[in-house]
Amino acid sequence: MDINELDRRQVRRAFERAAGSYDEAAVVQRRMVDELIDRLGTIKIEPGRILDVGCGTGYARLSLMRRFPRSQYLGSDIAAGMLDQARPRAGRSRRNVEWVCGDIERLPLPDRSVDLVFCNAVLQWCDPGTAFAEMHRVLRTEGVLMFGTFGPDTLKELREAWAEVDSKPHVHEFLDMHHTGDALLNAGFELPVVDVDRVTVTHRSVMSCLRDLKAIGANNAAGGRARGLMPRRKLHDLGKAYAGRRNEDGLIETTYEIVYGHAWAGEFRPCRESDGAVSVPLSQIERRR
Repeated sequence: MDINELDRRQVRRAFERAAGSYDEAAVVQRRMVDELIDRLGTIKIEPGRILDVGCGTGYARLSLMRRFPRSQYLGSDIAAGMLDQARPRAGRSRRNVEWVCGDIERLPLPDRSVDLVFCNAVLQWCDPGTAFAEMHRVLRTEGVLMFGTFGPDTLKELREAWAEVDSKPHVHEFLDMHHTGDALLNAGFELPVVDVDRVTVTHRSVMSCLRDLKAIGANNAAGGRARGLMPRRKLHDLGKAYAGRRNEDGLIETTYEIVYGHAWAGEFRPCRESDGAVSVPLSQIERRR
């Protein structure tokens, strides 16, 4: 499956439905945020404005504002429900915080309006080339992009088990590290640094794994996916296929290949009409406190 064939409306709906359950299940995503925050310590930057793309329920906000207490924070997410979860948590820092519901492929921000873009666990839900171009557009020259995303070995056990059940796409496809680096350069970023880590999560059953994925909004959004309710027979067959992959403790394992990276915004590239970007003055972004 080409990741460009994703049903973007399904992506939005899935994250809207998962807004209330996301925090409890997003163990890997929180670990990625913490790693990216640590990596910011090696980069010399004092951003005036930070854009947290795909901010979800706002987990990264507090760590970013602790590291950069004088910065303005702007959290953006495609799902309004996620922002509804994030706003109350801003607390006393809300004067330096803004929220905007927007798509990473069409960021509702002016050109060259932010100094740091923080982007975690988002790129797998969009066209990375378009997303990188948009993030480059809103970054000031010599601004920094910090990101974490998933590589092709992510959920490989689940993908292999589904392949024994039918030929439909049930599991997302992910870009590898080298294609991610190429997409960065093509978008105008300079000096990209990209590396890979792996995390293994265990579950007692395949249904537990599927429930956790649903709880974070990681539903099947492939254009060629089967529609409607999943027959019990197929879920039973999936459980049998996955059962052979249990470890010595009797648990099933799920691999996450995590791609971390950062890059600097090169010379500014004006947005063309055909790019489809929505650019509005920051003064028009609604402040929600």
